[in-house]
Amino acid sequence: MSSIQAALLAIDSFIWGPPLLILLVGTGIYLTARLGLLQVLRLPLALRLVFGRDQGQGKAGDVSSFAALCTALSATIGTGNIVGVATAIKLGGPGALFWMWMAAFFGMATKYAECLLAVKYRVTDANGQMAGGPMYYLERGLGSRPLAKLFALFGIGVAFFGIGTFPQVNAISDAMTLSFAVPREATAVVLTLLVGLVTLGGIRSISSVSSKAVPFMALFYIVSCLGVLVANASALPDAVSLVLTSAFTGQAATGGFVGAGVMLAIQSGVARGVFSNESGLGSAPIAAAAAKTDSCVEQGLVSMTGTFFDTIIICTMTGLTLVVTGVWSGDLSGAAMTSAAFAQGLNPHVGQYLVSIGLLFFAFTTILGWNYYGERCTEYLFGVKAIKPYRLTYLALVASGAFLHLDLIWLLADIVNGLMAVPNLIGLIGLRHVVVAETRAFFARRDSAEPEGETQTA
Repeated sequence: MSSIQAALLAIDSFIWGPPLLILLVGTGIYLTARLGLLQVLRLPLALRLVFGRDQGQGKAGDVSSFAALCTALSATIGTGNIVGVATAIKLGGPGALFWMWMAAFFGMATKYAECLLAVKYRVTDANGQMAGGPMYYLERGLGSRPLAKLFALFGIGVAFFGIGTFPQVNAISDAMTLSFAVPREATAVVLTLLVGLVTLGGIRSISSVSSKAVPFMALFYIVSCLGVLVANASALPDAVSLVLTSAFTGQAATGGFVGAGVMLAIQSGVARGVFSNESGLGSAPIAAAAAKTDSCVEQGLVSMTGTFFDTIIICTMTGLTLVVTGVWSGDLSGAAMTSAAFAQGLNPHVGQYLVSIGLLFFAFTTILGWNYYGERCTEYLFGVKAIKPYRLTYLALVASGAFLHLDLIWLLADIVNGLMAVPNLIGLIGLRHVVVAETRAFFARRDSAEPEGETQTA
């Protein structure tokens, strides 16, 4: 078994190594240039669309644009925002946070493009629901059904065995046991019932819960981080300076010569940033396709704010909290490091509970979001008749997740998660001219004060 695990570790390191990271970030850089810094110049418009009153009344789709964004955020704002940031800074030092910002900055352009394409090429399924995502723009836009099927297969794998179930369920059960002394059996029963009640209702039920839970959990966590930062306000300027300088000089907690420190900072920061906000992986477009909108450009703008909220805001809060308290250079790692930061910055007892509550909300909503992603991939491959069996299988995996500690399965899931990005990025590169044309046409009409619309609607 150890030889198998070693082989999988090697594969995982290769998939999440320089080739994929360069492809992910390179795609973002290219789209940023072709779209004229859209993620900066059009961010105010994107935020107005997110919080505006017009949420798709009378337009084709299943849920509002805001609800679609919250569904996507429910899957991306997860344990990675607490554990992933700590892991990146532990490996690459404070400079890893800077490279997370870079991944997010260019990732916003990628997220815009993939969610624009999701709405443009979406279809209505046999149940009357909107279906879209990389599967559909790979088939209908790029004309490659094999790549579309490959993406859907990887998506189901990640939903069943990776991000969607086992790591999240384990995070919840561990938090409930350690902080509140709740038995794993009780956690498994209650969690399965809650997930079942929400997910069996489909996208409308999932988006309804996400629309309420995501803003609350994000605000709760940000306020908690701000409490630590305010308490350590005098150390904040030095912390920011350390993040910026060590991004280029290297200052990893694990030591090593300077060159290795810089490379570790870049690789861990970019990898964890992409893993957290999922820009380019192709998951968020599946939720975006359900939005009530007649404009693929507008939905692309709304969706790109997800990367802004996830990484630029929430991951930054975690990262600065770890740096100002100094826990990043200690012996702790993962959730324990973040708990120590809150305990040191606020109160030893309160800090532990804040992190545990944050993990509970983050992990639960990730389970909901990935249930929907896997369902849409299943429907694409096998039709609507397979949706009910998929949901029941998903619930069974949630129920068993509290008792499993299968590093091998999590490693496989990490590999499949990385593989999801490959067909999606091929689609983005192949359809880049469509993205640029739609964007230019939309803003040309908007800037000339003509009615907002598109050259082609979904």
